[in-house]
Amino acid sequence: MSRAERASTLLGGFRVLGVAIRHEPWIFALSTLGSVLFGALTVADAWVLGWSTDHVVLPAFKSGATTTGGLVAILALFLGVAILRAVGIVARRLGAGIMQYRMQATYRREVTRQYLTLPMSWHQRHPTGELLSNANSDVEAAWAPIAPLPMAVGTLAMMVIAIVQMLFTDLTMAAVGLLVFPLVMVVNVVFQRMSSPIFTRIQALRAELSEIAHESFDGAMVVKTLGRETEETDRFAAKARVLRDEGIRAGRIRAAFDPFLESLPNLGVLAVLGVGVLRVRSGAADPGDVVTVAYLLTIVAFPIRSIGWLLGEFPRSVVGFTRVSRVLDTVSDTTYGDARLARAPRGVALEVDDLHYTYEEGQVLLDGVSFSVEPGRTVAVVGATASGKSTLTSLVTRLVDPQSGAIRVDGEDLRDLAPGQLAANVSLVPQSAFLFDDSVRGNVTLGDDLPDDEVWEALRTAQADGFVAALPHGLDSQLGERGTTLSGGQRQRLSLARALVHAPRLLVLDDATSAVDPEVEARILAAMRRRGGDSTLLVIAYRKATIALADEVLFLDHGRIADRGTHQELLERCPAYAHLVNAYETEVAPQ
Repeated sequence: MSRAERASTLLGGFRVLGVAIRHEPWIFALSTLGSVLFGALTVADAWVLGWSTDHVVLPAFKSGATTTGGLVAILALFLGVAILRAVGIVARRLGAGIMQYRMQATYRREVTRQYLTLPMSWHQRHPTGELLSNANSDVEAAWAPIAPLPMAVGTLAMMVIAIVQMLFTDLTMAAVGLLVFPLVMVVNVVFQRMSSPIFTRIQALRAELSEIAHESFDGAMVVKTLGRETEETDRFAAKARVLRDEGIRAGRIRAAFDPFLESLPNLGVLAVLGVGVLRVRSGAADPGDVVTVAYLLTIVAFPIRSIGWLLGEFPRSVVGFTRVSRVLDTVSDTTYGDARLARAPRGVALEVDDLHYTYEEGQVLLDGVSFSVEPGRTVAVVGATASGKSTLTSLVTRLVDPQSGAIRVDGEDLRDLAPGQLAANVSLVPQSAFLFDDSVRGNVTLGDDLPDDEVWEALRTAQADGFVAALPHGLDSQLGERGTTLSGGQRQRLSLARALVHAPRLLVLDDATSAVDPEVEARILAAMRRRGGDSTLLVIAYRKATIALADEVLFLDHGRIADRGTHQELLERCPAYAHLVNAYETEVAPQ
């Protein structure tokens, strides 16, 4: 690490602490006052010890007896100082703990809120494990120095008071004892130089380990069905071993740093005692002065250690705060206007105009797609795998923005709508239905205060009312994480009910009934036709039963609309379309 990087780590650490102090000034002030009280009373111990030595202990040795008043005075002084010092300790530790955990909670919420505002294109570029690490271990590392901060600030005051008292007591012994300070600074610089790269690597490895764990848990069914448990365990273990080794390296450096830092003040005390004996013999100092300076130096050792603990957390803190700030400072490229859509019972008019979308790798997904859908009509989009169908649904619901072209609803460009307007009028039902670890009601309403009658009506339309009614607690039945207690078809039907219950003016179905058997699918489509006749419907479909729901069919081929018309018209005039939609029946036909 260069000198500039070391300075950057030191300044960065103080900058992180400045953020915390500005965020929680009153708690910091309380904990610092407690620490100052503790420091001042600790220094007072030295004065009590010196006074007791000169006025009670040494006279007792000379006379061979002591007085009750002297013993009571010593006891009262030490007891009073101890009680007040205990009050300072409680205030210091309680304030530091509250401040640290508040900052962690605040930044975890901020990171999570930022995740929710950033577009899907940003999420696609950042693995889930990295996002989990940013919100958890990076936040924790960023605010780790808060724990020793009030103590370090308060003990600085203690150190100043102690040094002043040492200088007034005996200048020569004070100068000898304070020679440890330059050595402490050198040790801290060396520690930061050696540890900062390791802590940077550790934080990155934690994110990588979280990503492996997330992939394994998320793909548990694939792992188990293909018998890949051993391979996944080995993959996780290999990364965990690398993280362990880096942690051990950091621990070894810290293990060498802490004892050396602890030993420096003790060496200073030995030097002061040696010089003090010589000065007492020469008559230049009293025995009480030697005791006072030696004890004050042991007091100064505590601030040195606390400052060392604070500086020792800086490398990890700066790395964690940098990673968190990288997320918080990200500016979303999703812009909004102030246009609003009328909340009407009829469907929206959808217009897609010369739409282009290309992945960062250069793969063209959509190339000049244009079509329009009249309010209340149903359009099916049919195409082979990778023809751009799901990308089209992401663009229509503005999960991502196109490189060029425009999408308009009721004549308003999606980019001109006010925040929340699109979500209030449009619902997307993806092929992969996601359910939360919540009740059936919570998964359908998503926290909105909706009457149970409306929830049951949506469930009936999605043909989900039967199995929901059979659950032990009906709408209050807990579904478990990702709805693992349900089949794929049941999860899809609940996902469809979630969209229907909000009566969207535009409903986008991305092969939303693929896991449902054809008989149930037919009933769903018929119910949707009866209930949603006024809603505009955009359907990504494969099955003929779903395609038959549409007033018009768009045949998407290599990112372009190759043909359009009714299902029957396309079957008759477009061989590629006929081959695609008939492929399923051809493959499963009896031999």
